[in-house]
Amino acid sequence: MGHSIGSQGGGKWRLRIWVSFWSALVALGLFLGLWQWERADDKREYLARLDAAPTLQAPIETPPEGTRLTLRGRYLEEQTLFLDNRTHQGQLGVAVLTPLRTEDGRLWLVQRGFLPTGPSREAPEVETPVGEVVVAGRWQAAGSGTPLFGPNREGSRLQRIELEAWEADFAHAGWMHLERGAGLLEPWWQPSVMPPSRHVGYAVQWWGLALAALVVMLLGGRRLIRDRRVAATTAGRNAHEEAKPCRKP
Repeated sequence: MGHSIGSQGGGKWRLRIWVSFWSALVALGLFLGLWQWERADDKREYLARLDAAPTLQAPIETPPEGTRLTLRGRYLEEQTLFLDNRTHQGQLGVAVLTPLRTEDGRLWLVQRGFLPTGPSREAPEVETPVGEVVVAGRWQAAGSGTPLFGPNREGSRLQRIELEAWEADFAHAGWMHLERGAGLLEPWWQPSVMPPSRHVGYAVQWWGLALAALVVMLLGGRRLIRDRRVAATTAGRNAHEEAKPCRKP
């Protein structure tokens, strides 16, 4: 009798554990799907801001993200640094970062493009135009960037773009990705790596997994409930048999 009660109690706990586990997976799938859906909305807004960004020439006020900038000035070749560990079309290299001083004396950072270097750790070399130049490109505001493991600067290489590496006062906190003009190398930067549709696809996948987890939870829970009822019925029958008086021969 005690064994039967213990079996029923064990079945009850198995059902609780089963429902708790799969409920957590369902909730996780719903949460991650919603997160990807919100990221898709953020990407749409970001791309819309880029499309609506103005075209400016050396603005005094901080330009909005994605502004199409035109600058006239001179490159400071001796202050060129390199953004390390970039890849482009299967090649390993660096992005060339050269400050440019405009006619009004202000300093701007220009990301000129990709320079293939291979696995070599020697200091990269790049030609820089001399004299006055006119350049145009997209403005990117400085952000938090990727996490750093160790010092940001090693010689002339940077792990991420930080204006403090130049120990100079730039016109605004950000840099221009060169698209046209003197000093342009192979363009590699894209304003949005993953399109909104990709995030929507991930959201649908997560919600599909949540639905699958829900189905598994319901089917498995139904079976556990059925097994529990069968065990209870069997236990009741056994208890009834044990309660019958024994006939003497």
